[in-house]
Amino acid sequence: MNRIRRQRLIYLTSLLHALVQETHAFDPGAYRLVDLTQPFNKQTIYWPTERGNFELRRLAYGDTPAGYFYSANTFCTPEHGGTHIDAPIHFAQGKLTLEALPLEELIGPAVVIDIARKAQSDRDYRLTVGDILAFEQKHGTVAPGSIALLRTGWSRFWPDRKHYLGDERRGAAARLSFPSYGAEAARLLVEERQVAVLGVDTASIDYGRAQDFIVHRIAAAKNVPGLENLTGLEALPPRGATLIALPMKIEGGSGGPVRVVALIPKR
Repeated sequence: MNRIRRQRLIYLTSLLHALVQETHAFDPGAYRLVDLTQPFNKQTIYWPTERGNFELRRLAYGDTPAGYFYSANTFCTPEHGGTHIDAPIHFAQGKLTLEALPLEELIGPAVVIDIARKAQSDRDYRLTVGDILAFEQKHGTVAPGSIALLRTGWSRFWPDRKHYLGDERRGAAARLSFPSYGAEAARLLVEERQVAVLGVDTASIDYGRAQDFIVHRIAAAKNVPGLENLTGLEALPPRGATLIALPMKIEGGSGGPVRVVALIPKR
C-alpha cells in the first residue's frame, strides 16, 4: 500500500471514529450537511458536444388493481453534464473507469480555493500557482489526498446556458468562456501536492476557451478524477469540511452523475 493511500485510509478511519461515537450512531446534529449537487431535470446543462439531454419518462403512476399506489420511471442521460464526475479514462487511455475509482479517494478532506473576485472581472481566469501559494500561506499546505475545490462563483448563473457557458449553441465548443484551473496550477496540485480529486463550480476543470484540455490530461495521467458543475461552494470553509462524492457505479464509464455532499463540523 503506497503512502498516499495509507494516509487516505487513516483519514477515513478517523472520520468514521468521529461519526460513530460511543453510542455507535451518527449524530447529524454535530455536522452541517451541504449539498453541492445541481438537480437533474430539463434545465440541466450538458457539454455542448454531448448528444442528448436528461430525460425522465414515466412508466407508472397511480393506484394499481390491487389497491396500492405505485410509481416508476425510466431515465436517460449523457455522462458529462449536470453535477458529474470525470473518470480518468475520459482523457487517458488505460486509466481508471468510473466503477474502479477507489472509495477512499472519493471521501476526504476538502480544500476550497476561492477565485470568485478574480473571475468576476475576467471570465476566462485560470487558477495560478501564485493563487495556490497565497492560499497555502494563509491556510496551510494542501495535504496529499485532499479534494481540491475551486470556487469561481459561477453556479449563480445556473441554469442560464449563455451566461454559464459563455455560448448557448449546441454542438460546438469553440466559443465557450468560463474560468477554471490553469495548467501549472493543476500540475502543482496533482503532481506535487498529490490531491485525490479536482473539483470546480463550472462546466469543466479546463477553462472554457481550452482546446487541448490540458488540465484534464494532467489529472487523468495520475488517475485523478474531476468533479464538474458543483454548486454551493460558498457555504464551505477553506479547510475543515469532509467531502463525499459518490457517482453511479457504471461499469466502463468515462463519467457519470454524482451526488456531492460536504460535512462541516459545527464545533
